[in-house]
Amino acid sequence: MSALSTPLLVLVFVAGAAATWMAGVFLSRTTDAIDTRFDLGEAIGGVVLLAVAGTLPEIAITVSAARAGHLDLAVGNIIGGVAVQTLVLVVLDFASGPERPLSYLTGSFLPVIEALVVMAVLGTALGGAALSPSVNVGGASPTSIGAVVLWLLGVWIVNRARRHPQWRVEVPAGATPGRRHRGEGDAHPYAGASNAVVIAVFAGAAMVTLVAGVVLEDSGSLLAGRAHLTGAVFGATVLAFATALPEVSSGIAAVQLGDMQLAVSDILGGNAFQITLLLLADLIAGTPVIVAAHHSDVWLGAAGMVMTGIAAMAIIARPERVFLRLGVDSLALVGVYAFAIALLPK
Repeated sequence: MSALSTPLLVLVFVAGAAATWMAGVFLSRTTDAIDTRFDLGEAIGGVVLLAVAGTLPEIAITVSAARAGHLDLAVGNIIGGVAVQTLVLVVLDFASGPERPLSYLTGSFLPVIEALVVMAVLGTALGGAALSPSVNVGGASPTSIGAVVLWLLGVWIVNRARRHPQWRVEVPAGATPGRRHRGEGDAHPYAGASNAVVIAVFAGAAMVTLVAGVVLEDSGSLLAGRAHLTGAVFGATVLAFATALPEVSSGIAAVQLGDMQLAVSDILGGNAFQITLLLLADLIAGTPVIVAAHHSDVWLGAAGMVMTGIAAMAIIARPERVFLRLGVDSLALVGVYAFAIALLPK
């Protein structure tokens, strides 16, 4: 691929991004169908099934970068991608309609738990940047292992909270019900298809997403080098935006299906799972990769935690007013991200 001219590389990069977008639509629709058929629940579908599938580009990039020794690129994409993917909530808010913000329509406490899981996992991972490479467990950072343990615990807690809720949420009198539900006669996607067909479509879309991630990493790395961008900055910005496309397309598809909780869980679940990829990178590289984090990675990681906190607070507070089709929380997310990019350490 290095022999291609810059215009052709740009074309390859755009094609990879377009493929991830289209695959994301199929991932969302098949996840919705699988949720219904196997009673997984929208939150678990978003936290695990859709989140893992949507993170396949990051998995491909992490493996490729770690094997090639581009540790700063791997860390930048994993850590910096949290802020970018949280920003996707703004796009989904716009797509949810002009009447109420997405945070109001979600109508569930489960995404709040998911947001807390993101903050716990990300905070644990960032702590590893202060450790020496000599502090490791079989070549892996103890914080990378801790992040995986916290993620697994978070998935268990979300599932338990879904099946055995300990809180009862009462909507104020006169308020529009939170999450939009289908009518009784509305069919789920792939209603006439067999389980095997649905699973096959999901697996096919996941494979396209994985291959597209490899294409994005290869072409993106070459473009970054020709543009004289460091791996950390490129991974945390341009590459993170490109690999967030599955979440954008699958999230919009979920919103159009009226599954607001699935849309939000897709973003938050994907962010939490994405941080666990640091352990995969450690094992491939044979050394803790988080120590390769630049100041820009830590800065954007902190911004991602702030943005996640804003999203959680908005779901609890349920703001009703919209401005230019966006809730006040979405405007805050844009402001925090713009501030973070403006002051991004070089």
